[in-house]
Amino acid sequence: MSGSVRALLLLLALDSVAPERVPGREGGNVLFIMADDLRPVLGCYGDSLVKSPNIDQLASKSQVFLNAYAQQAVCAPSRTSMLTSRRPDTTRLYDFNSYWRVHAGNYSTMPQYFKSKGYFTMSVGKIFHPGVPSNYTDDYPYSWSVPAYHPPSNLYENEKMCKGKDKQLHANLLCAVNVTEQPGGTLPDIESADEAVRLLRSRANSSAPFFLAVGFHKPHIPYRIPQEYLSLYPIEKMSLAPDPDVPKRLPPVAYAPWTDLRWREDISALNVSFPYGPIPKDFQLGIRQHYYAAVSYVDRQVGRLLSALDELGLADSTQVVFLSDHGWSLGEHGEWAKYSNFDVVTRVPVIFYVPGVTSHPDSSGMSTFPFIDVFDNAEFSFTNHKEIKRMVELVDIFPTVSALAGLRVPKPCMGISLQQQKSTLGGWWIFFWRASLIRAPWACPVHPGGGTGCLLLVSGLRGSQLPPWLFRRSCVQKVTTWPTPSDTERGGRLRKP
Repeated sequence: MSGSVRALLLLLALDSVAPERVPGREGGNVLFIMADDLRPVLGCYGDSLVKSPNIDQLASKSQVFLNAYAQQAVCAPSRTSMLTSRRPDTTRLYDFNSYWRVHAGNYSTMPQYFKSKGYFTMSVGKIFHPGVPSNYTDDYPYSWSVPAYHPPSNLYENEKMCKGKDKQLHANLLCAVNVTEQPGGTLPDIESADEAVRLLRSRANSSAPFFLAVGFHKPHIPYRIPQEYLSLYPIEKMSLAPDPDVPKRLPPVAYAPWTDLRWREDISALNVSFPYGPIPKDFQLGIRQHYYAAVSYVDRQVGRLLSALDELGLADSTQVVFLSDHGWSLGEHGEWAKYSNFDVVTRVPVIFYVPGVTSHPDSSGMSTFPFIDVFDNAEFSFTNHKEIKRMVELVDIFPTVSALAGLRVPKPCMGISLQQQKSTLGGWWIFFWRASLIRAPWACPVHPGGGTGCLLLVSGLRGSQLPPWLFRRSCVQKVTTWPTPSDTERGGRLRKP
């Protein structure tokens, strides 16, 4: 599907909401929540097995995108692409070995843009990929007002922390633990949720709006999670992937042989053949059980954030975005990894909550996001009233969040500059105009060598009602003349002193 089609629908079916009815439209806060390696195994995406009540509750008051896709199913390239609204062909990052500001161009990031508009920007957990891809600083001080927070217990993530049947500690893939026995008596995502709640409290009465990004590490491997979450998914109720076999005549380049699993002690002990396996079926069930348990574990941390937002009186002035950097294969096509282009690893959940737009305050005084304890509430059900089935991409997140916060949407990338570039390659999914959805002409993409250009969608308006500036662009008259560069054009380099 062309970029012109996937980016034109947004987010909100706004036919009944006028701009003046959106509280906090100017300078509203942003709570940006990202999971790691989370495919759409959520109740709000139709998964009947998973228990994700807090995320489902958020979705019931939000716009849910059913077909959202990452630019690349690898952590660092996907996160850098999304946060800069530049595709990997532009950031020149396909792995973990370069920092875009040095090797590609001095591209502005989403939090950097918000910071330049007076926002206090904060990062907790894994937002940028740590290390080389973010200059070992999580792009501080460019993107963040204060240094990024990383949970101390994450230092033990790949160490021998998992108690085996022999009562010894191992570096396993399946690593359900007694949290009280872990270093510090905690785990990384618990620490991140604690810190995020603390930051929310510290900014609750500030006159400056905030942009708080919270990145949870799970369900990324290893599955070092609280052991009680396994009880939510009895192994006898787990099933294998519906298509567990490696496709015949599959080109080797299309297959990821899950090398990041093979060195784990429990996987290594299986002596699985390289590259295609397969993993024994009983162990496959265990992997799927632990993945689902990790999702419920993350759901609890999300619930803690949302309930804190509610308790602090911020739910009616804070935009909430929930998404993942990419998915993960759970045995489909014989895969147990990301690093491929199968749908299960490129498709991600994307959920937008916009107070006054996707949901309105409850006149009865009920909480917007009451915390739901999955262990105390065996039965819960939420309905999604706002779903978008058209395809969208993570590269569109930056301009869309900017528009929803009432900021001027960054201009499209028009050429090469040695100066800092505040522009995007993504399209934004909404435009407010007399309660209708219009595809803005400056976001119209043109494919290299011509192409079909942009599609302008006007919902419920007569031509005489359209603002004059819509017709001042050649995009409206002749779409193939709108000058948008290809994604392979390079930006300006930072000069080393």
